[in-house]
Amino acid sequence: MQGKTAVLLGATGLTGSKLLQMLLDSDEYGRVNILVRKPINIAHPKLDIHITDFSNADNYYNALGTGDVIFCCIGTTMKKVNGNKALYRTIDYDIPVNAAKWGTEKGFSHYSFVSAIGADSKSSNFYLRLKGEAEDKIRSAGYKSVDIFRPSLLLGDRREERGGERAAQIIFPVISFLFAGGWRKYKPVQAEAVARAMLKASLTDNSGSNMYEYDRIQAFNT
Repeated sequence: MQGKTAVLLGATGLTGSKLLQMLLDSDEYGRVNILVRKPINIAHPKLDIHITDFSNADNYYNALGTGDVIFCCIGTTMKKVNGNKALYRTIDYDIPVNAAKWGTEKGFSHYSFVSAIGADSKSSNFYLRLKGEAEDKIRSAGYKSVDIFRPSLLLGDRREERGGERAAQIIFPVISFLFAGGWRKYKPVQAEAVARAMLKASLTDNSGSNMYEYDRIQAFNT
């Protein structure tokens, strides 16, 4: 089967699940490998599912395989890790950074990463600092092209319930007209729009490090 080979991390999440379907539907991608912790009920001729222990370096390294593009939509919340910052870092930093490091060794040329608006390795905020540190490591990994996506609030139906986020999903779209000028980057965005932007950006010839916030994400969806 011809076409690019993609590896997707976070295929069961809000953005990752949208991206997975788009990759499977894309004529430009002939093989899609997903790394998941538990089996998922999906089958497709282009899809390979790798049950992966991300804490086992050898298992994780081998599961990555080889290909063209690594898409990383991995992310957790403090609630899901019961406030454990070390575990939070393992998921939101170690998993994407290890994939970036090993991906260049395996010949991948493109890395696409969902970060967060305001990410900064020097931030006093734990979450934004962690995302910023991951961005810095990914940019320096040696890829021909790195795409960093920085959405604000992601809109869409999640599998798990996040009470505060659910309320924000209702309120923010109503007041989004207030986000003008320099505040536009904080407008909520559909997870599907981010996924589509990731796919389309991966098919461009942009080299180096590319940053996509609200307006640039939406430009891929017009």
